[in-house]
Amino acid sequence: MWLIRRKKRWVISLVVLAVIAVIAYWRLNHPAPVVFKTVKVAQRELQQNVLATGQLDAVRKVDVGAQVSGQLESLKVEIGDRVEKGQLLGIIDPQQAQNSIREGEATLQELQAQLRQTQAEQQLAAVTLQRNRELANKQAVSRQDLDKYATELAVKEAQVETIRAQIMRNQASLDTARINLAYTRIEAPMAGEVVQITTLQGQTVIAAQQAPNILTLADMSTMLVKAQVSEADVINLKPGQKAWFTVLGDPNKRFDGVLKDIQPTPEKVNNAIFYYARFEVPNPEGLLRLQMTAQVHIQLSGVSDALVIPLAALGEQVADNRYHVAVLQQGQEQQREVTIGIRNNIDVQIVSGLALGEEVIISRGGAGEN
Repeated sequence: MWLIRRKKRWVISLVVLAVIAVIAYWRLNHPAPVVFKTVKVAQRELQQNVLATGQLDAVRKVDVGAQVSGQLESLKVEIGDRVEKGQLLGIIDPQQAQNSIREGEATLQELQAQLRQTQAEQQLAAVTLQRNRELANKQAVSRQDLDKYATELAVKEAQVETIRAQIMRNQASLDTARINLAYTRIEAPMAGEVVQITTLQGQTVIAAQQAPNILTLADMSTMLVKAQVSEADVINLKPGQKAWFTVLGDPNKRFDGVLKDIQPTPEKVNNAIFYYARFEVPNPEGLLRLQMTAQVHIQLSGVSDALVIPLAALGEQVADNRYHVAVLQQGQEQQREVTIGIRNNIDVQIVSGLALGEEVIISRGGAGEN
């Protein structure tokens, strides 16, 4: 029995080895088919863009300040209010300016009275001098007395000129006081939206050294996009290029514009150099707001009806703008040399070497691979 069981085990082992040998032989002579992942050559618009992150600002934004010191007696607007040019925004306590006007008017009246008095004295001195000159011709008045009357007239004339100068100086001060009274009414220098209030009602503003800011107005009908462009890309930019962007709140809505300028002064961010490329976009619906983040695309070039394949389909480079591309024809892989045009981070234009609808291979794998 023991010999029989041992013989059976040997027979089973030989059968298993024979099966393994047959399977190995079959696989060596029948390799697994290669599965190609392909994409058809398409015809569509292709753009070569510079990508950047930008920030929105208003094209026109004004800080409205106070030119006189005093307490902000009333503030007529709130953040978000729409205002028109010339609209009253706030009032600074006018009492000090009104007092200056009353004081200036009183001083001016006093000086005008002095002027009239001095002019009368001047006229009297002129008449006295003329009378004494006539008497001097008859030798009834001495030369010394005649000189005294002439000096008195000259003094009165000088006094008149002095008072006139004082009147002009005080008139200027009075005009300044009236202007300062007008400055207590803070009016909108332009139409726009109140986007920031810096000084609250009841606070005191001091305009001795610089005009303190009361609030900020922004014209939100047109927005300015400031895109941070790397130094590697900025050399390809120039005013007039098409630009567009999306915002995080609605990535499917596109806002179009034209590149306005590239700021000459760079900004350093984490040892990287960036330049600001700017363009304007209309904002009639008011969807865009200050400081929004914009995903910016600036078009360097574009072809409306380009033959396009994925960038991943390009094989070995043969020469400038010439590459090998693997094409699938009747289940067989063929190598093709193509000439390319513009490209972006995803696709590339085929100028020659491929036809519309041909299948290019972008990857290969076994039958069991995903």
